[in-house]
Amino acid sequence: MINLQKNRKMQFELTKDFIDRLTDIIDRQDSKAAISILDELHSADIAEIYNELNIEQAKFLFLLLDNEKASDVLAEIEEDDREEFLHSLPSEVIASHFLEEMDSDDAADVLGDLPEGKKEEVLSHIKDAEQAGDIADLLSYDEDTAGGLMAKELVSVKEEWDVSLCIEELRKQAEDVDEIYNVYVVDEHDRLKGLLPLKKLIISKPDVKVFSISEEVISVTTDVDSEDVANIMRKYDLVVLPVVDADGKLVGRITIDDIVDVIQEEAEKDYQMASGIVQDVEYSDNIVTQMRGRLPLLLIGLFGGVLGALVLGYYEGDLIKYAGLALFIPLIMAMAGNVGIQASAIVVQGIASKSMGIVSVFSKLTRELWLAFLIGIICSGLIFAYNIIFSDSIALSLTVSIALFSVIIFTTLLGTVIPLMLNKMKIDPALATGPFITTLNDIIGLLLYLVLSRILLPLF
Repeated sequence: MINLQKNRKMQFELTKDFIDRLTDIIDRQDSKAAISILDELHSADIAEIYNELNIEQAKFLFLLLDNEKASDVLAEIEEDDREEFLHSLPSEVIASHFLEEMDSDDAADVLGDLPEGKKEEVLSHIKDAEQAGDIADLLSYDEDTAGGLMAKELVSVKEEWDVSLCIEELRKQAEDVDEIYNVYVVDEHDRLKGLLPLKKLIISKPDVKVFSISEEVISVTTDVDSEDVANIMRKYDLVVLPVVDADGKLVGRITIDDIVDVIQEEAEKDYQMASGIVQDVEYSDNIVTQMRGRLPLLLIGLFGGVLGALVLGYYEGDLIKYAGLALFIPLIMAMAGNVGIQASAIVVQGIASKSMGIVSVFSKLTRELWLAFLIGIICSGLIFAYNIIFSDSIALSLTVSIALFSVIIFTTLLGTVIPLMLNKMKIDPALATGPFITTLNDIIGLLLYLVLSRILLPLF
């Protein structure tokens, strides 16, 4: 299962047989065998194993790990599981066994799962006062901002220093930083002035002043939204982004691994929203939590179904008089829902990726309406050809085609406008790609079809 080649761990695959063997070792309290297994595994693999164990079994394994690996594993565990696990541990164990080996941003994330009282207890047990202060500082920021994402660990040098002094200082500061991507250049008041790539630092002459070889730097302030941070790093192809306070002082940095987590969380949230789930839920959540997330938009769908039934009831006479109309109700409702979803999905994607730029709302609507016009012509033309071949009613053929064309135009307009309105109102526009917009388009499409049928059929 796990092969070691030149101290390089290969990909781990979690199986039932592995879990059975491991739980047997835990039940026997065989520390030596457990350590032998854990030594072969990456921190992320051990975190995956946690999901298959109960709290007591997990505690047994965690306390066998050295502090550095234990902290890495804890940072990888899902937030809800981590919170439950931490509640079972004393504050001094959390501080000494986990947090003291963590980067400040990961430590702040872990502490953020705890109640206020326990946060203070854990902080009081951290021996390094500077580290405790950094963690407390990070906890003061909203978790969805640059301040909440950043880590305090970085390497900075003064702009008036020469290269030889910078390299000497780099050696000292590097002890507390896991990954060094750039050296940041600051003035005497710690205001960010530029960055110095490691390559340029190494190849420059020892007596060269830093300010003469530093490069321009892109930074964000602590209050910038995490999604905007992700977009900035994507746009400028950055692996690390410095963070400054309102006065321009360098206070931290955000690395690409934290942004990958943000992107994944946003993608999961948007996918759930598009599926009609209004709050973050996991497969492992209890039934009540899952119901709270799934039921609200299902009730909207139920209400929409009732409205659809009322619309059909109101036009029952027309459906009896023109029985052929009923055959195309599923088609009209399906097209209305699908066209609206496509339009809203494109707009939501454009909003999320900032690819819509500064185009005006009118231009966006015009573009979508032209597209809807072409799609409407093609689809209504195809359904007209079908009816001409298989139906002997020219009136029905024309009515269905015109109604379908109108439905496509109207629902495209609706699918474009709703996410733009939601975004303007600071509501997640991903809501417009879920059951809400589908149900609304179904009802409007059905109503428009029957209204036009009542008007058009007597004319042909």
